[in-house]
Amino acid sequence: MSDEIFIVSSSPAPADRRAYGSDPNQFFDLRLPAGKPPRAGFALLLNIHGGFWRARYDLTHAGHLCAALTKRGMATANLEYRRIGNEGGAWPGSFTDIRAAYKFLHQHAEEYNVDARKILIMGHSAGAQLALCLAAHETSVCGVISLAGVLDLQRAYELHLSHDAVAEFLGGAPNEVPERYRDADPMQLSIKNVRQVLFHGSSDEEVPAEFSRLYVANKQKRTGDEIEDVQLVEISGAGHYDLIDPRTAAWKQVENKIVELLK
Repeated sequence: MSDEIFIVSSSPAPADRRAYGSDPNQFFDLRLPAGKPPRAGFALLLNIHGGFWRARYDLTHAGHLCAALTKRGMATANLEYRRIGNEGGAWPGSFTDIRAAYKFLHQHAEEYNVDARKILIMGHSAGAQLALCLAAHETSVCGVISLAGVLDLQRAYELHLSHDAVAEFLGGAPNEVPERYRDADPMQLSIKNVRQVLFHGSSDEEVPAEFSRLYVANKQKRTGDEIEDVQLVEISGAGHYDLIDPRTAAWKQVENKIVELLK
């Protein structure tokens, strides 16, 4: 990720900040639609922001897309977590936080007027790696969406993405900590019984579109019990941040798919 992250000038709609742990970075911003919830509660999108797992990038920029989705009638939880530079951040601490937040939301779903059967996970860039890891371990999620995801950690290491962010996140090269690459890499994980939808812009210069293309090709080769439900939507001309900017045509495709998945 470059030093310039997507920003819009206006502030997103206010949210209710809730802690899911004792660390200052263990919280999420909850937004609920106006009006009376359905009998079973609102469908919920849990959003995991990117930033190559580094503490200098936080959840602020993702508040705009969460506000846009709440206007479409769903609850959103914009998630913060410990990252590289925070005590306990990087692997496995960052993923431990993601999983703890999901379990917290699942357990408190009724209190928040949320339908625990309709929790969709979405992650952007490095956040997509965490989202797919979550789907591999928590099959009660109703689906997972990757936006310009870092889905092949071996390849990300080889390309030195964001100044060797993967080695920083996992604590070494693939030959030094192979078990961490095995446990953290969506390319190597089995994600069964959870629908996966991948969006990637063809003009992405931060995380090349080949990451999503090769991920889908790899998963579609699997047979028998290892078959996964995975779909790629490649958006011509879209860049890395177009997928999370509610002002773009690319975002409209993402938004419409989210609504479809949560019906």
